[in-house]
Amino acid sequence: MCGPSHFNGHHETTMTVTEQLSTLASILAHGDITSLFQPIVSLSERRILGYEALTRGPSNTALHSPINLLAAARHAGRLNELEMICRENACRRYSQLQLQGKLFLNASPETLLDATHKPGRTLELLQKYRIPADRVVIELTEQTPTDDFELLDAALHHYRNMGFSIALDDLGAGYSSLRMWSELRPDYVKIDRYFVDGIHRDAIKREFVESIMKIARASRAQVVAEGIELVEEFRVLSDMGIDLVQGYLLGRPEELPATDAAVLLPAVDNRDETSDETHPDLSVLVMKQSAVTTSHPIVDVLELFRLQVNLNTIAVLDAMNMPIGVVHRSLLSDALLKPFATDLMARKPISRLMSNDFLAVELGQSLQQVSRLLTSRARQRIDEDFVITCNGRYHGLGRVIDVLRLITELKVQQARHANPLTLLPGNVPIQQCLTRLLRQGREAVICYVDIDHFKPFNDLYGYAKGDEILLCLAHCLGEQIDSSCDFVGHIGGDDFMLVISSKDWSARIKQLFETFEQRCRSFYRTEHLIEGCFIAEGRQGGQQRYPLLSLSVGAVHLKPDSTTELDAARLASLASEAKRQAKQDAGFSLYTIDVEQRLGVDQSPSLAASAL
Repeated sequence: MCGPSHFNGHHETTMTVTEQLSTLASILAHGDITSLFQPIVSLSERRILGYEALTRGPSNTALHSPINLLAAARHAGRLNELEMICRENACRRYSQLQLQGKLFLNASPETLLDATHKPGRTLELLQKYRIPADRVVIELTEQTPTDDFELLDAALHHYRNMGFSIALDDLGAGYSSLRMWSELRPDYVKIDRYFVDGIHRDAIKREFVESIMKIARASRAQVVAEGIELVEEFRVLSDMGIDLVQGYLLGRPEELPATDAAVLLPAVDNRDETSDETHPDLSVLVMKQSAVTTSHPIVDVLELFRLQVNLNTIAVLDAMNMPIGVVHRSLLSDALLKPFATDLMARKPISRLMSNDFLAVELGQSLQQVSRLLTSRARQRIDEDFVITCNGRYHGLGRVIDVLRLITELKVQQARHANPLTLLPGNVPIQQCLTRLLRQGREAVICYVDIDHFKPFNDLYGYAKGDEILLCLAHCLGEQIDSSCDFVGHIGGDDFMLVISSKDWSARIKQLFETFEQRCRSFYRTEHLIEGCFIAEGRQGGQQRYPLLSLSVGAVHLKPDSTTELDAARLASLASEAKRQAKQDAGFSLYTIDVEQRLGVDQSPSLAASAL
C-alpha cells in the first residue's frame, strides 16, 4: 500500500536513523498515515476499473515519502506490521468513500513469506468493512530478491482461493519479475514506468511493450500501463491496444479521488482531426440496434432474437443509457436449454442472464485501435458483437467480422501505395499527409531527404547493396519520428520525405546524420573506408573519385499562419527546392526554408487585425 510510485511530496526534514525509527514507532502506535487512491481507467469501457491504494506518512517528516517509510520499516524489521496498518487504513477509507471498482492493495513478497504473517487478517478486514473479496487485487511490489517461488505461489494460492486477484507491479524493473510472471501467473501485470516514460520517442520501449502484450494474451493477464504523464505517451499506448492506464495525466493519488472516468479522459482522449481514408473512424461500422434495460423480461429479449435471425448481441443499458452488459444469442440459448428453464426464467429480468464481459469502444476511436483491443481480448469470439458508445452513452453495435474486413481492405490499400522495397508510404499517402497537415493548420517541418552519390555507389557495389543502403536509411528515418504525430514516406529511389511535429526536429536530423553515417560503414569495402572515398564511373564517363555516402536534407518550416497560403503540390515543391540548396554543400547538410518569409507573411498584430 505504501507504493514505491514517484513522489512529489512535502518539504522533508533531515532525520537521523534513530529519529526515523522513533518516528516509525510513533506511526505504528497511532496509525498516523494517510491513504491516497489513484484511479486505474479502462479505455475500452470508459470507466474506472479500480484504485491503487497508496500511503503517505506524517507531513513535514522524512517518513512522509513512501520510499523512506518502507525503508525504515524494513530496517526495523517491522515491514509486516506497517503493511497491515496501511492495508486496514486503505480498506476503511475505501469503504467510507463508497468507491466503486477494484481495490489494488500493495504487498511485498517478503511479508507474505514472513512466518509472523497471518493470512486470514486481510479477509477479516474485508468482512469488517464489507468489501467483497472479488473486488480486491493483491499487488506484489518487489523491492528485494525473491527466491522461494514455490512458497510464494502457495501463499498467493491461499489468496486466490478466498476470491482475490493478483497483480504484479513494476514489470521489467524488479530482480526477477519476468520469472515471477511465469511462475505465479498473475491476473494483472503493471508495466514499469521506465518503459512508459518517453515511449513515443523510443522504438525499443514500444517493442518491449508489444512483447509484454503478446505474453499477456497467452497467459490471460491484463496489462496496466502506469506512470503515464504525457498526452503523447497516452496516445501511443492507446494506439498499441493498451486498455488499462494509470498515471498523473489521468489522476494523481488523492484522498478524495475522482469517481467518473469522463472527468479523467476527455482532456487526453480528444485528438486532432486526423480521420481520413488512412485512419477511418467507427462510423462505418455502427449497426443501429435497439438495446434493453436491466429490468427487461427475458421472454421479451427472446422474442427480439426470434424476430431478427441475424441478431447475435443485444446491449443492456442503465438508467443513464450507458452499457453495463450484453446478452449473446448463444448465452441465452444455453441458459434456457435446461429443463423447465424457459417457464422458470421467462418473467425474470434480463440482468439475470446478461454478461458484463464485453468490449465497449468510443465512436471517435480509430479502426486500428479497435482492432488491437479486439485482438487483446482472448475471449472475444468472431460472432460476438462489441458495443459502440458516443460520449459514454450507447450508440450502436459493431461486428468483429466487419473490423477484420475493413482492416484487410486498409492493408491492401496501403500496400498498393507503399514502396515495394521499404514498404513505406509512397507518393499517394505522402500527398494525403501534406494535404491533411495544411487542412489542420499545424506547425511542422517537412524534410526532403536525399542520399548524396548514391548512383555511383549503386553502379560500383551493385543493386543488392544499394537496396540495403535504402533499407538502412528507411530504418534510420523511422527511429527519428514520433509515431503518434510524425510521418515518413518513400518518394522513390533514394528520395524520402519526413514530416516532423516535434520542436527538437533539428536535433533529430543531426542524430539521423550520425546514425546513418555510422551504419553505412558496414557496407563499404575496407580500402574505401580507409581512404574515405571510392572511385566509380562519372556521369560524363571516365573514372571519378566520390566521397562516402552522406545525406542532404531540405527542410520547410511550416507555421499555422502560412498553411492557408499553400497546397500540397506547392509545399512539396518548396521541400524539393530546399533539398537542391542543401546539395550545394559537400557532406551531410541541412538547408531550411521558412515558409512565412518565403510567402511574405507578416505577423504584425496591427496588420493582421486590419487584414481581418
